[in-house]
Amino acid sequence: MKIDIKALPIKIINYLKKLRRYVRFIFVIVLLIIYSLLVFRINLLNNRTPDKDAITEKLKTVQRPKIDQSAIEKIQQLQDHSTNVQSLFNEARENPFQE
Repeated sequence: MKIDIKALPIKIINYLKKLRRYVRFIFVIVLLIIYSLLVFRINLLNNRTPDKDAITEKLKTVQRPKIDQSAIEKIQQLQDHSTNVQSLFNEARENPFQE
């Protein structure tokens, strides 16, 4: 089978003329494919869970707050001496999420 190089542009133009009727349909199909791939990728990334190694690595970099022992003793001393504060602490222990 021989391909004539001189007739090739004419064949391509004829093919494009036939294809021009379906440009809108092809465009819509391409957009739907892109949209579905995007939704699939978002769903895939949304359901992904981190590795245990990554979690432990991040936890190592977190600085834990440290409370001074003298501050703890002072709060306990104030709690023991004040009935208002003592009732406040007891109420906070019973329901910690109430303001």
